[in-house]
This record gives sequence, structure tokens and C-alpha cells, in this order.
Amino acid sequence: MVLARLRPALAAAAAFLTMGVTGCAGWGGSDAGAGGAEAIDVLMVNNPQMIDLQKLTAQHFTARTGIPVNFTVLPENDVRDKISQEFSSQAGQYDVASLSNFEIPIYAKSEWIAPLDGYIAADPGFNQQDVLEPMRLSLTAEDGKVYGQPFYGESSFLMYRKDVLEQQGVQMPANPTWQQVADIAARVDDKVPGMNGICLRGQPGWGQVFAPLTTVVNTFGGTWFTADWQAQVNAPEFKRAVQFYVDLVRAHGEAGAAQAGFTECLNNTVQGNVAMWYDATSAAGSLEAADSPVKGKMGYVAAPVEKTKSSGWLYAWSWGIQQASDKKDNAWKFISWASSAEYEQLVGRELGWSRVPAGKRASTYTNQEYLAEASAFAEPTRAAISSADPRNPGVQPRPAIGIQFVDIPEFTDLGTQVSQGVSSAIAGQMSVDEALDRGQELADDVAERYRSRL
Repeated sequence: MVLARLRPALAAAAAFLTMGVTGCAGWGGSDAGAGGAEAIDVLMVNNPQMIDLQKLTAQHFTARTGIPVNFTVLPENDVRDKISQEFSSQAGQYDVASLSNFEIPIYAKSEWIAPLDGYIAADPGFNQQDVLEPMRLSLTAEDGKVYGQPFYGESSFLMYRKDVLEQQGVQMPANPTWQQVADIAARVDDKVPGMNGICLRGQPGWGQVFAPLTTVVNTFGGTWFTADWQAQVNAPEFKRAVQFYVDLVRAHGEAGAAQAGFTECLNNTVQGNVAMWYDATSAAGSLEAADSPVKGKMGYVAAPVEKTKSSGWLYAWSWGIQQASDKKDNAWKFISWASSAEYEQLVGRELGWSRVPAGKRASTYTNQEYLAEASAFAEPTRAAISSADPRNPGVQPRPAIGIQFVDIPEFTDLGTQVSQGVSSAIAGQMSVDEALDRGQELADDVAERYRSRL
């Protein structure tokens, strides 16, 4: 998802590293169907952690199990389209796909993916209880069955320049409120020449501006829909949250905020252009990289709140098995290896602990070798993920699971359309009231479909 977009250079490099286990699969290429009767076909996103997995599979999985793995590796938007086409048709060409906690409950309800409970029960070495509870909940469908296993996960937190705040005599609370964050942004804004107070996403998209903004809506007491499917996009709490966010980024945010997403805020933070940034916990690895100019200068605290105890989002790239697959047993063997604590140890030994696909298992955060590499952000990350509640993220009951999204198929289009108005408000081209009144009409159209089913 756009929630954790890495730097373009990394993504570009990943595109050229798509070497399949049984052959070469370039960007968009595929060796599906090769490798004999035991082989499985995996369709996955081309991010760096997945490319690491691809490189390690032949020597450490196939050699041990005798199961060849054919990878088809695609950019995020392309892989989502291909997975949707493949799994909705139940063509059976791919056995396993990389899915997020947004798609998995939807696909499970449509019976496009297979439940994993039987495999989990028969494979105690996998240790399902070691998977962090919010991850387990987010990958469990309405029928109470588990349909996915996380490869890595993230939440959100506030990142800040310790040295800049200290120079201004500012103490960052461990659990700040949004008003405290706004006050700090005002105090540090431009105290270092060219450094704004905070970076917040403003780029249109359900997974761009509305990833952080929906968490603000939740903690301000708002929601997209009530439990009985009444749209709330122009309700007072929703408006107050969006107005606060827009005012904050306009007053003390980054240049070009209306088009800034994860990558732009990452670059602004690394380059010393902002003093604070609220975004994905996965960003910390880049900020603390050996070549980062801000390594050792950053502090990490919980996502800011207003009316809730916590407000961090929850996201996981995970594995699901296509219902039409006739190789489910082999598919589970691959998933149980790729999502295991054993695999994390392998990555740490072979590639370095900074490249471990973390954010999914409690044991990761007691691993001293990992903590030695990630000490600055490991505990705040674990705490953020552990406190996330995908079923009760706000102050009122919700009709669907999800923190930074509403887990219904229509949300991708709805969130993106409403976000365009919010981005226009950040750019000063329309008011928040106008943007959300338009959004209310769109949300009510969606809600009406669900009300008719009650």
C-alpha cells in the first residue's frame, strides 16, 4: 500500500532484482506453471523485503522441502489489479499472493481465498500465538477463521528531531495529544532556517492523505459510517478533525503539502526540512540507516490522540492461498516458512538485521540481535502495533473492520474521491466544509447500498 512507500531508488532497484527461483521473472514477467508437479506459483508485490525473500527461497526453502517456487513480481498497483483479476475468476494459475489486511477480509467473504485454521492447528512450530494480536485480528474474517499470515507489518507514530526540540526547550510527551503536536510545530517552525514544523501527507489517495487523516478523524471522535450505515463525512467530529489537519499543515507544514505523500515526507525529514513527521513506523528504518543524515537524531513516540487512548493505524503485507489452488498443502509450507520467526533469523544472518521483515511477531522484539540494530525505534513500533485495534479504532461502533480504512470494496474509490477535495483544501482552493459536503454525498451513496441489506 502507499502507506509505506520506500524511496524511489529502492523501488527501482527492486524492479531489476526479480530473478525467479526456477527461472528469470522480470518486471511483470512470470514463470508460472514451471518446475513440475510440486511447484507452486506466487504472485507478489515488488518491494525490497519481497525481493529478499525471492533471493533466499531456492537455497533455504526449495532445497529443504523439494518445492520449487515460481515468482511473478509486479509493482504495487499492477499486482493489485492482477491479483484481483486472478482471484475473482478463480483461475487457479497462482497458489499464493501477497495481500494486505484490507483485501483479505473482503476476499474471504467472497470465498476467493482458503481458510488457514486447519494448517495452523497442524503446524504448532509456526506458533500462531507469537503473531501480534492486532495482526491476527485484522487477518481474521467475519466467520472467525484466519485467512492470511503477515509477512511484515506496521503502525504509525510521531517522529521528531530530538536536537531541534531540545534547542527550543521543548519536551516531547511520550503520548502527545494533537493539540500538543500543533503547539510544538508552531514553536519550532523556522527556528532552524528552512525547517518547517511538521510534515503531513496531503497527496490525494485513500492510501495517501487519508491514511494518516482517518486516524485523526477516529481520535477526534469521527467515523466514515455509523454501525447502521449512516454516512458521517460532514458530521461535526469529522469536519473538526479535517479542519485541524488542514490548518496545521497549511500553517506549519512542508512546502507543496497538497502533493506530498510518504516519499516526499521521508525525503523532507532526511534532508532536514521538517522537525516532525507523523507516518508509518516502517519509515524509521530509512531514518536510522547507516547513510542517513538524521541517524541518531530522531525520537519516536505514540501516534497523537484526542479522545481515544491510541490512534496508530495497522497495515500488513500478508500471504493468502487461492481457493482454486490444487496445491494448498505446498502453499502452506511456503507461507509458514516465509512468515516464520525462523525466516527472520535467516534474513538477519544472511542480509543484516535492518532488513528483517518485522512488525508481525512478539519474538522479534525480544531478539537481542535485532534490537541492537533497531534499538531507536523497535519498542515504539511494537507498542504502536500492539495498541492498534482494527475492530474498535474510535469512540463508537463501526460497520466494518479497519483503522485507516473502512474494509469494504467501495472504500478505495470513495476515499480517493473525498481525498481530492481535502487536498484542494490544503492547497487553498476550496474550504473544508465544501470538500466534506461533497464527500458526504458520495459516502451516502455507498451507505445506502449497505442499509438496504440490513
